[in-house]
Amino acid sequence: MKIMVINGPNINMLGIREPGIYGANSFADLWALIDATAKAEGLEIEQFQSNHEGAIVDKIQECYGKVDGIVINPAAYTHTSIAILDALKAVGIPAVEVHISKVSDREAFRQISYPGMYCEKTIQGKGLSGYTDAILYLKEKYG
Repeated sequence: MKIMVINGPNINMLGIREPGIYGANSFADLWALIDATAKAEGLEIEQFQSNHEGAIVDKIQECYGKVDGIVINPAAYTHTSIAILDALKAVGIPAVEVHISKVSDREAFRQISYPGMYCEKTIQGKGLSGYTDAILYLKEKYG
């Protein structure tokens, strides 16, 4: 099974950006956790991060016919990007949305998730382990 993990803007700043909200773990720690999960579960996982909406849309489109599932943390684009929602719908690949913080307990403007309207599951507020949960969910359901 092949899974694409996509991270949006500022996720590359983990450990630096608002550690009280996002934790002290670095972006490298996140990638290492995902790599370890892939190895332990016998999965092929590709990781991608961009601060640019169009690059994320392009990466989702590149997944068509090539991956079995997508784990996506659209970050700030969660609340603004119909383009990412439309890309997910276009490729029709099972997807799980992940948020490191508990978005539902945050500011009012963070309460809408456009990409989440396509994703079959949203995992939030579990820190980096939310990625592991999302990967395992896709493996159990589609692997």
